[in-house]
Amino acid sequence: MKKILTLLHDDFEDLEFWYPLLRVQEAGYTVVIAGEAAHHTYHGKYGVPAVSDITYEEALGQDYAGLLIPGGWAPDKIRRFPAALEIVRTLNEKGRIIGQICHAGWVTISAGILEGKNVTSTPGIKDDMENAGGLWYDKAVVVHDNLVSSRRPPDLPEYMQAFLAAL
Repeated sequence: MKKILTLLHDDFEDLEFWYPLLRVQEAGYTVVIAGEAAHHTYHGKYGVPAVSDITYEEALGQDYAGLLIPGGWAPDKIRRFPAALEIVRTLNEKGRIIGQICHAGWVTISAGILEGKNVTSTPGIKDDMENAGGLWYDKAVVVHDNLVSSRRPPDLPEYMQAFLAAL
């Protein structure tokens, strides 16, 4: 299984979407991009476009080696879609690697998978992470079982080393 799913919506953090996508492609994985609509162009916070391959609903029932959730403001939109949350829960139950960075923790919070997990995120959502049962650390990357979390763009190299090692 050499497929990685990434969730997308408008106002994603450009670097937190593109850097991980390119790194997993370099490692030989195929990336499938799921959005609210298929074949739709979404724009990052700095205007860089990305096109979805499939919808969140179409991603349900498919299996992936891992999931990448970019930060920015997109996670606040992604978490409003039941199918996106079901993807997170299902892949978590299967023990697939889930990567979250910055505000992406909002999605895993809404999916209800953080209880008892060691995590990190942007400090701005530390309280949210802790209120969801996560044990928050101010570190570049935190790995707990199948969850790989990171804080912000300067941490991307360490984040992707940990994500790829977990795969």
